[in-house]
Amino acid sequence: MSVLIYTDSSNGALTKNAYEAANYGGQLAKAAGTEAIAVVAGSASGLEALGNYGISKVMHVSDAGLDNFDPQKIAHVVASAASETGADTIVFAHDYTGKSVAPRLSAKLDAGLVTGAIALPNGNVVKKAVFSGKAFAEIEIVTPTKIISVLPNSLDKVETGGSAEVVAFSVELPSTGITVKEIKKESTELSLTEADMVVSAGRGLKGPENWGMIEELAKELGAATACSRPVADIGWRPHHEHVGQTGIAIRPNLYIAAGISGAIQHLAGVNGSKVIVVINTDPEAPFFKAADYGIVGDAFEVVPKMIEAIKKLKA
Repeated sequence: MSVLIYTDSSNGALTKNAYEAANYGGQLAKAAGTEAIAVVAGSASGLEALGNYGISKVMHVSDAGLDNFDPQKIAHVVASAASETGADTIVFAHDYTGKSVAPRLSAKLDAGLVTGAIALPNGNVVKKAVFSGKAFAEIEIVTPTKIISVLPNSLDKVETGGSAEVVAFSVELPSTGITVKEIKKESTELSLTEADMVVSAGRGLKGPENWGMIEELAKELGAATACSRPVADIGWRPHHEHVGQTGIAIRPNLYIAAGISGAIQHLAGVNGSKVIVVINTDPEAPFFKAADYGIVGDAFEVVPKMIEAIKKLKA
């Protein structure tokens, strides 16, 4: 038996979440005294680097038909790899791909599924956050085959320094009736779900014309930009930057929020961040209760000073 990890790729390279899934699967395999095997679908390079996270072998299905995301085809690929390797545990990242593919695979293999795991299993019991991070649940998987999707940025990386063997794996892809005619990508340079740092702002910035300082702060930090839902709803910022319960849930190492009050719906999407910094003129803003660092002040004064300080530090 072995642990099989689906490692996602984008634009020919493995994603950050792919390495996190490999890290989780590698640690899980080591604890179980078994082998960790990764499967990659579509064009991708640098796959040997997965060995640094305990992966011994990478099964690469390089079929160009997998370059455009099709969850049914990917589920078929992972099911075939699981059958080939005899894997009893299959790991995904709990991202867009994992959320689309893991449930399909669960039904296909009649396998128990736990989504959003935040720790390595204790036997067959997997821990996850529930109720928007306000509580934890421990769920036992009783089926012979187990599927786990790991919440991004939830487990410390354990690097082994190894190099994985990459082997070609051929799978006859089924016809799913889906034809991808065009792919439109957002123009943002850094994906919110992949970013280690995020700078966000809300209605406290008073208008879209004031977002330049947020973008400049993000650029100096090498961070992505985000916004609250009201800002996206009124068209100040694009909807793909909306973070929160009804937007994108993120777990960066650093989350800076300027002019956001911190309603529960917003907190639900960012409370997994390792460090939260809040800037607000209202000392009673709810966000301060969740903040690791809080600055009671005007963002129009505080943010430029932060930019100036970062530039001096970098110099």
